[in-house]
Formats: sequence, structure tokens, C-alpha cells
Amino acid sequence: YDYDRRGGGGRYDRDRGYGGGGGGGYGGGGGRRNNNSSRGGAAHLATVLGSEDDKVNCPFYYKIGACRHGERCSRVHIKPAFSQTVLIPHMYVRPPPGADGLPVEDFDHFENFYEEILDELSKYGPIEELNVLENMGDHLIGNVYVKYKTEEGGEKCCTSLRGRYYGGQMLMPEFSLVTNFREARCRQFDEDQCARGGYCNFMHIRRISKSLRKKLRKLRRKAEERERSESRSRSRSRRRRRKDKSRSRDRDRDRRRRKKHDNEVARASNSEERRKMIAMWNTKKTEPEKNDDEKSSDKKEEAPPSEEKSAPPAEVPPPAPAPSAP
Repeated sequence: YDYDRRGGGGRYDRDRGYGGGGGGGYGGGGGRRNNNSSRGGAAHLATVLGSEDDKVNCPFYYKIGACRHGERCSRVHIKPAFSQTVLIPHMYVRPPPGADGLPVEDFDHFENFYEEILDELSKYGPIEELNVLENMGDHLIGNVYVKYKTEEGGEKCCTSLRGRYYGGQMLMPEFSLVTNFREARCRQFDEDQCARGGYCNFMHIRRISKSLRKKLRKLRRKAEERERSESRSRSRSRRRRRKDKSRSRDRDRDRRRRKKHDNEVARASNSEERRKMIAMWNTKKTEPEKNDDEKSSDKKEEAPPSEEKSAPPAEVPPPAPAPSAP
């Protein structure tokens, strides 16, 4: 429909907003309202976060976890409190150059280093990716990125390695926002076409041998199996604890029932014994009075004994003497 406001007939369009000739509508002659600008605020920041249009946060630090300007960068470096990915800066050190001053081939040196750190880092959890950079910039040289399957693995790695020494230097691991290495890596380097060489600001990830890739997959499977077995053991222990709790509750219930029954029996027996004792006391009180009455009556009926003089015993004559022989 047509909309006229302060001159100039204006026509409403769903996508362009109000507009029209003269000063009518939004935006003056042929005025237009942009829907994206109307969103603004948090929605706009969410769409530009980590991109070149983000004027607040550093896009390189957001994508790569490192910035060539370091602390002097004019934009904010977001440092997460926890993450699956752990960055160990400058952990890999190239072998010294040869006598001619040119860098020597470090394939065997790198393979040994990668296998060593793979065995160590796999102790803290299943590893999804382990990348070592071969960039030459001060902010990327020798950086090691390890991405765990869970954030717990990253936390264990960060706390265990902090303050330890490797190759004569102290390790200072930190959490990184990099979770998608496809966006962080240099695609031209993967195609051997990067014109900036080692000083490129995107990741130049070193390629590993087939045997190391196989070992990485094997360790990942072992870690997953270990996690599954631990989860099964935890579930079994939880079931066992539930059974123990139910058994203890049953025992307590039976104990309370027995105690209650014993108390009832004791109360009943106590009442019966009390009644018997009361009856016994009553009988004991009546028996002494009865005995006193019987004794007094018996004394009255009995006569005093008569005093009779006893006659002296008769004298026995002495025996006659025996006759003598002729």
C-alpha cells in the first residue's frame, strides 16, 4: 500500500522498508532501511566474530592461536579458560645448521620427536589431532597443537606439562581456541604454492610418515577402548554400590524390626513379671500376720509341762563269790 508522510508519496516495500520521493519515508528520497543494520548489537558481533570485520577481537589469534604482534596487538586476544586444544609454544627445536650454514635435513629428527611427544601426550586422553608447525615466524616457530577428544584431556595435559622441561626449555602450555585446523592451515602450502614461505601467517603443518599416522590411529583406538572399559567399570561399580546400598537398607530395616519386636516382647515380659512380683509382695505381706496369729493361738492351747521328781535308781547287790575247789 502507499504511505505518505511529510510530503512525497512513499511506497512500502517489505525488503527495502519505507521510501518515496521528496523527503518522505525513511532515508529521504528513495529512502531505504537495511535489515542487517537494524539487527546490530550481539547478533552483529556474533556474525563477524573472528573475521576481518571484527574490530574488537584479533582474527589471527582467534583462528591460529597466535599473533605476530603479541601483546602489542591493538585487538583483544581471547584466551579460553578450557578447551580441547592445547598449544605448546616453541616446543620443537630444529637441529643446528651444517658447517656451510644451511639447514640440514631433519626428517629423522622430527620423526623421533613426533613419536616421543605422541607417547607422552596420549597418556592424558584420546588424541584427535597432533600438529607441529614448520613456520619460521617468531610467533609460530616450533608450535605444537594437540587436540583431545574431550576437554578433560586438554585440562590434564595443560596441568601436567606446565613447568616441566623439554630440550632444556620450560614448557608453558595454554588452551587454544583452534578446533578446526582446516580453516587455520595454509591451503597454498598444502599444494606447494605458498609464495610467503616459512613467514606465512597461516599454519604450515608438517607432514608425518605413514607409520606415524598408523600409530596415531592405533593409540586413538586404544584410548577409546580404555575409556569404554573405564565407563563399563564405573557403571559396574555404580550398580554394585546401588546393590550394597539396597542390601544395607534391607539389613537396617530388618534390624529395626527385630529391635522393635524385642522391645515389645521385653515390655510384655516386664509387665507380666511386674504383676507376678506385685502378687508375691502381697502374699509376703499377708503371710507374716497370719503366722503371728497362729503362733499366739498355739501358745494358749499348749499347757505348761508338769514337774515330776525322778526316783533314785535302785541299788544292785554285789555278785556272790564263786565257790572254791575241794
